[in-house]
Amino acid sequence: MRSTPPEPTRRRLLAGVLAAGLLAARPVWAQQTRAELTQLRLEATDDGIYLSAAVRFELPAAVSDVLDKGIALHFVAEAELFRERWYWTDQRIGQATRYMRLAYQPLMRRWRLNVSPTPITPLASSVMLGQHFDTLEEALDALRRIGRMRLADVGDVGEGGSHPVVFRFRLDTSQLPRPFQIGLVGQSDWNVSVERSTRLPLEPAR
Repeated sequence: MRSTPPEPTRRRLLAGVLAAGLLAARPVWAQQTRAELTQLRLEATDDGIYLSAAVRFELPAAVSDVLDKGIALHFVAEAELFRERWYWTDQRIGQATRYMRLAYQPLMRRWRLNVSPTPITPLASSVMLGQHFDTLEEALDALRRIGRMRLADVGDVGEGGSHPVVFRFRLDTSQLPRPFQIGLVGQSDWNVSVERSTRLPLEPAR
């Protein structure tokens, strides 16, 4: 005679069955990219080599809902600059990372965008640039423009020609509260990212 599982175990089993059913019923678009790189520029100034980029994306409804609930979103932009070597793999001569935090401030009824060269956490003591915006679209416009990421000294690159560059931009879901992270498994709506490997000429600063 088969014994009946204890009540807590039965509830866990039922929850697992329901979760599996919901995942099976929801269409999954694997690795769906919701961002597009529209501009990438490598320029030289007296104090270094800088990369600027522009990314186009729209926040899916599920992501916007989280923002409306007062949960901050974190984005990361990464860039690498390489020196080409005919006798071996390309040598990385510079890299930079930019961290961005977007959040709604209900008391001020404004959007705040923080930008930092180091990860933005409650305990972080790094210097951050903070900007306020009246609308979400204004804040997103600022976030989509990645300006002047310093990659290397001028003397680190050769003159003329083009230079291998890798650029990445993504929504960092690892910074979300733990319950949200667990619920994102299999949800492609949160895959807001783009990556590009290309060669860019070194242009004079505008």
